[in-house]
Amino acid sequence: MTTGVVVLNFGEPSEPTRENVVAYLERIFLNNASLEEADTEEEARERARQLAERRAAGLIEEYEEIGGSPLNPQAEAQADALAAELDDRGYDVETYIGMQFTEPFIDDAVAAAREDGVDQLVGLPVYPLCGASTTVAALEELTGAVDERDWDVDVAEITGWHRHPLYNEIRADNVRRFADAHGLDLTDEDTELLYSAHGTPRHYLDEGSRYDTYVEEFCEVIARKLGVDSYTLGFQNHENRDIPWTEPDVEDAIETVEADRVVVEPISFMHEQSETLSELDDELAEEAAELGLDFYRVPVPHDDDRFGEVLGDIVEPFVGEFDPGYYQFRQCQCADSPNAMCLNAPR
Repeated sequence: MTTGVVVLNFGEPSEPTRENVVAYLERIFLNNASLEEADTEEEARERARQLAERRAAGLIEEYEEIGGSPLNPQAEAQADALAAELDDRGYDVETYIGMQFTEPFIDDAVAAAREDGVDQLVGLPVYPLCGASTTVAALEELTGAVDERDWDVDVAEITGWHRHPLYNEIRADNVRRFADAHGLDLTDEDTELLYSAHGTPRHYLDEGSRYDTYVEEFCEVIARKLGVDSYTLGFQNHENRDIPWTEPDVEDAIETVEADRVVVEPISFMHEQSETLSELDDELAEEAAELGLDFYRVPVPHDDDRFGEVLGDIVEPFVGEFDPGYYQFRQCQCADSPNAMCLNAPR
């Protein structure tokens, strides 16, 4: 039996042209249309277009400053690492990349898998922390693409996996190596560890998403591994709509730091992208300078040699035809699907 693993991701425009960026933003805003009331789909689409036009200039400037987003090639390298890992373990697996908002889209991945004649599909979102508009939405799009084709294929959906032990080691080791390379002591009272997590609208949390809980527990565990007793957490919010988001904003959080220097760990990112290379390295660094703080930003360990092993472990029970419960997977509480399983559900 051949399994197709669809590696799901966000996507970002590699070429920061206005045409690419506006289309990309429209897809994002339309995907989150439920955050605002709209009587018709036409109204929702028009609102998405307006928001995209308003946000485009600033985002284009960010992409131009960083030379285009490196997210897509990093995602491709991770998918290749997963394919190599599964091949080494003796599994007959094809991997496909499906992006939510740029090519190749999730629909393209499903089409390719069907054409290849795979016998089952596994959806693997490369989002370390399960969120409604990322992990859950990507899987819903995957199953929707299968249903639209009236394709009779088994689909396994993997959601939260930030509790994987080796993944935790990768994140802690990465921070530790960075601190050592820069002569930083994370236990020094004059050095503050600042976690920067991707923000999410409060609406999703009110609807049952446990994303903020996952962020908080993950930060606590990594801090313990680093021997850090005190740290600060902030969220990178994108307040394009007049709605509540996770708190505190990272810009507000950094203002509370009582130290000489700050070490920023982008805890919920598994790729370098505009939100790390621009929002942190430029915007937050500038704010730190205004506050008189020395600024250090930990790179995202997207190319850690062990990450392919992590993804292989996550996928293995679904391609190896043994009970995922053996690897501590349980029915997901965040996704409304009987086929969704995660490492986060209560035992």
